[in-house]
Amino acid sequence: IYADPAKRLELYFRPKDPYCHPVCANRFPTSTMLLRVRRRSKKKQQLDAEEQIQPEVQFEMEILGIVTTVYKFQGMSDFQYLAMHSGPDGKQTSMYDKVLMLQPEKEEFFNRDLPLYIPPPIFSRLDTPVDYFYRPDIQHRSGYNNPQVSGENLIGLSRARRPHNAIFVNFDDEEIPTKPLDAAVQNWKKVCTNPVDKKVEEELRKLFEARPVWSRNAVKANISVHPDKLKVLLPYLAYYMLTGPWRSLWVRFGYDPRKQPEAKIYQVLDFRIRCGMKYGYAATDMPVKAKRSTYNYSLPITVKKQGSHTVSVHDLKQGLGSAGTSGAKKSPSSRYKLKESVYIFREGALPPYRQMFYQLCDLNVESLQKIIHRNDGTESECTERDGWCLAKTSDDLRDSMSLMIKQIIRSTRPALFSNTTSSEDGKEQLAYESGEDEDDEEEEEEDFKPSDGSENEMETEILDYV
Repeated sequence: IYADPAKRLELYFRPKDPYCHPVCANRFPTSTMLLRVRRRSKKKQQLDAEEQIQPEVQFEMEILGIVTTVYKFQGMSDFQYLAMHSGPDGKQTSMYDKVLMLQPEKEEFFNRDLPLYIPPPIFSRLDTPVDYFYRPDIQHRSGYNNPQVSGENLIGLSRARRPHNAIFVNFDDEEIPTKPLDAAVQNWKKVCTNPVDKKVEEELRKLFEARPVWSRNAVKANISVHPDKLKVLLPYLAYYMLTGPWRSLWVRFGYDPRKQPEAKIYQVLDFRIRCGMKYGYAATDMPVKAKRSTYNYSLPITVKKQGSHTVSVHDLKQGLGSAGTSGAKKSPSSRYKLKESVYIFREGALPPYRQMFYQLCDLNVESLQKIIHRNDGTESECTERDGWCLAKTSDDLRDSMSLMIKQIIRSTRPALFSNTTSSEDGKEQLAYESGEDEDDEEEEEEDFKPSDGSENEMETEILDYV
């Protein structure tokens, strides 16, 4: 716990009870001293029988060290749930020996008839008292109508989602939009109230004129715009592709990549860094971090919870897009810009994350571009899986990129590949990764199936623009 400043110290009143709910302490910096105090008493000699002996007391103090961190239990203790059963006569019976399996048991242990015992899955999310401001439920008032919510499968919303009025297009749709929705135009005009916003709009227009298809990360790496303002600006200038070779990308209004063979270079490649013992390194050996991890998850029971700054329309009007925040360290032209590595793949450099969405024109490696342009001038059909490229072009690109990444890892961590020293092994390994061995390629195909439409990041982006 001490090694991670974000974690809280847990105290279990019954450490051996798996159903014990802990109390949590918060970490605080301090500058105090740890003292050792000794109290020594020395009895005086008794001179008179009637005189009481008063011992002589001496204190010795010693400084052992300096304390820089303390943990304070400031929250309230939650309910404790015991594995007990109340009989008809009110007598409590312990069920720990019946529900806890402390050693391998036979089948009879699982087939016994026991009283129903279901502990709560979670206790209070907060351990500090909060004031609840009761408000009347407006849904029970006469004449109230539920708000209109776009989408049929949205569950558990406390309010209607703020619409950003993006237009979503599937690969099978016959027509593509030529202009934005009226609501998207009104939203942007409402927010665009200062010269900085108009400059950002012109910059994004120029990007779409030079290149009709962009990913959101690529836009963020080329212009400096607040993420909340970009949610309003993108639906004003482009539509969003849901499926097909341009899925998860923003396309300029009026441009149909399905009818333009030169749009091949704008197709998306869902690339994931391969790891495992068959590749010579495990996930823990990867020098590239994952975007999300279940190991870093912590329950929201913090006493000192930092308040998140919610961006309002007023904040956006004040120029939060580029130069509204005063005293910032970064210049207005680069405050919200991302690095080029979030959308460009270069030889000799590792991707920032284990899963990346690259556009084919952003693969800045000559050998990869040769694979992409193998059928230049002979494109006859645009398919949903491969677009204007040859069949299995994405698989060939992934194999080549994986080989490049493995060579980088081999150069930075040679100890991982110390067992493959002979030249013959190296040749077999390169042939295997390059897809020259058909049998191994078939085995690889079963293990790694490229996604026709990855939804882990794409779904999050869609919800931002519904």
